[in-house]
Amino acid sequence: MTSSSFVSLGRLAQLAGAQLSGAVDSSSIQISSISLDSAAVAPGGLFAALPGTRVHGAQFAAQTPAAAILSDAAGAQLLSSAGETRPVLIVDDVRAVLGHLAAEIYGHPTADMTVIGITGTSGKTTTSYLVEEGLLHAGYSVGLIGTTGTRINREPVATKLTTPEAPRLQELFATMRAQGVTHVVMEVSSHALALGRVQGVRFAAGAFTNLSQDHLDFHSSMEEYFDAKATLFSGPDSAQHAVVCVDESWGQRMAERVDGALTTVASASTDADLCATQLDVEATGAQRVVLRGVTSGTDLEFRLPLPGRFNIANAAVAVGLASAVGVDLDAFVHGIEQVRVPGRMERIELGQDFLAVVDYAHKPAAVSAVLETLRGQVGKQARIAVVVGAGGDRDAAKRPLMGAGAARGADLVIVTDDNPRSEDPAAIRAAVVAGAVDAGTAAEIREIGSRAQAIDTAVAWAQPGDAVIVVGKGHEVGQIVGEQTIHFDDREELARAVRARTGAAKQ
Repeated sequence: MTSSSFVSLGRLAQLAGAQLSGAVDSSSIQISSISLDSAAVAPGGLFAALPGTRVHGAQFAAQTPAAAILSDAAGAQLLSSAGETRPVLIVDDVRAVLGHLAAEIYGHPTADMTVIGITGTSGKTTTSYLVEEGLLHAGYSVGLIGTTGTRINREPVATKLTTPEAPRLQELFATMRAQGVTHVVMEVSSHALALGRVQGVRFAAGAFTNLSQDHLDFHSSMEEYFDAKATLFSGPDSAQHAVVCVDESWGQRMAERVDGALTTVASASTDADLCATQLDVEATGAQRVVLRGVTSGTDLEFRLPLPGRFNIANAAVAVGLASAVGVDLDAFVHGIEQVRVPGRMERIELGQDFLAVVDYAHKPAAVSAVLETLRGQVGKQARIAVVVGAGGDRDAAKRPLMGAGAARGADLVIVTDDNPRSEDPAAIRAAVVAGAVDAGTAAEIREIGSRAQAIDTAVAWAQPGDAVIVVGKGHEVGQIVGEQTIHFDDREELARAVRARTGAAKQ
């Protein structure tokens, strides 16, 4: 159980600027928790009833044991019509106050910890793992919140979203504080920023990795997407210190939006506070990296066990964050040397004579980047097969771009199903195939709906020295088809296919 405070309803009403309905003594009602999930509301808690896409959350209030309800005018009308007698806090926009109320109820836990937020289109998870491992090696107690889940000193904690809703997020922070966590590393999605999930979080440092097309089903344009990311660095809840990768124009623009202290990092130029370059590459793809400018006149060298120039940039951001929050950098980079990130350029090594890799790349720029990295590992004479798809109910405009990126970087492109969700899988595949064809390259393009069969085909095609990469799902262990989630792990399936091939070869 988390360590929440007891806060009077009157105090919450004052903080939210809320109208309080009902003839009640608000000071006598003490709130100990908050939730916007009607099934998770605890006795003595505050139920946040938000308007939904289909129904208003106020319709579920009656079934909760909440001591009071937070809602908007429409919700208050529904509650009144239903004969609700419990006090209701009425505000114009529930999300605009939700984070701050949650922080108050749970005793502002982030004030007692060093919280590091990481945003960007790609690299958030990898950078968070680099920071987590570096902090642990430097002797701190570390919480991690992100795409692969939540962990406290590497032990998993159940969560659902990359950045949980504000009540759950503040509850997690309170749990971490109670368990002695000193530093929290969290991915901060554009959805979370736009929906106010991180309001009330005190960020000691925030980082921006990069920006490329994604989530345009949620944001109306790249400018709106950028503006959402920028709220981590400017405004009332902005990070005290910003670390911004300026390898690309979006990062250069972001550096101009920072309100607090700023550290710029780069892997593609020397025009930054912290510049990272590759010294050499091992056969495994691991890299020796040097960072210049960490401290005045001092270089920092370490082995980065992750391949690709984009991971050099991620490592530079990680070190920049460590420097910003006062961590011993020698100890920190020794932790980086031990890092493993699930589903990010993750190799399947079963003694086969070709390279087999799984990566989470599910955006056009990310697909191009991982294929460029793979080409650098296997050489120009080797061939590359990529198994690629696109998710349903998501940004449809990026589908042909993903196909085009795959065709430009691989010799064989197998277009398959990702998470079709409620959409027609064949229509999604057709858009990816069209982009691959329109790229006008010499790549062979095949369409195989079954993801398992697509992986089998790619593995069967590979010759000694070639490479097979399965992109899109990375660490995920389920495939969403319609309303069902079917167990599917690209790493398991690729390993199965490799075993089947090598076993057959031995017979």
